[in-house]
Amino acid sequence: MTADTNFVPTCDLFDRFKDAARFVLPGFRDFGAVTRFSGPVVTVKCVEDNSRVKELLATPGAGRVLVVDGAGSLRCALMGDMIAASAVKNGWAGVVIWGCVRDVAELATLPLGIKALAATPRASTRRDQGLVDIAVELPGALVQPGDVLFADEDGIVLLTAEQAASVK
Repeated sequence: MTADTNFVPTCDLFDRFKDAARFVLPGFRDFGAVTRFSGPVVTVKCVEDNSRVKELLATPGAGRVLVVDGAGSLRCALMGDMIAASAVKNGWAGVVIWGCVRDVAELATLPLGIKALAATPRASTRRDQGLVDIAVELPGALVQPGDVLFADEDGIVLLTAEQAASVK
């Protein structure tokens, strides 16, 4: 399922922008029903505490993509079916989590792009921690709030808003 009919494949973007395009190293898996998605980035940095993830996805998404720097932790999930359903209800295009998700069978039915490292049944704890709208790092790429993320079956490419404006 594709969320955006005007979607440009990540391979085409990388070929066009070459070294100006940033890309995330392989290792992320698709968990949502949407495998191709794009949108302006909102960032959050949190480790084993999904308080900010839940808060942000409960706000109007307007086609944006939430990028979560969970430091690659595999100890607990930063998003499950209820938070993902909130993202769908609020119009988010996708969520990229450098960490884990849970409720995989339910996530697969949701019209949302979801990329994460793995699944685990363990939920995170909520300690009201996490930083929003800061530069975060995913493997291989620095991600700034306002960047535009393109994700598909080949991977994840990031462009500045200025670069992305020239794409469509």
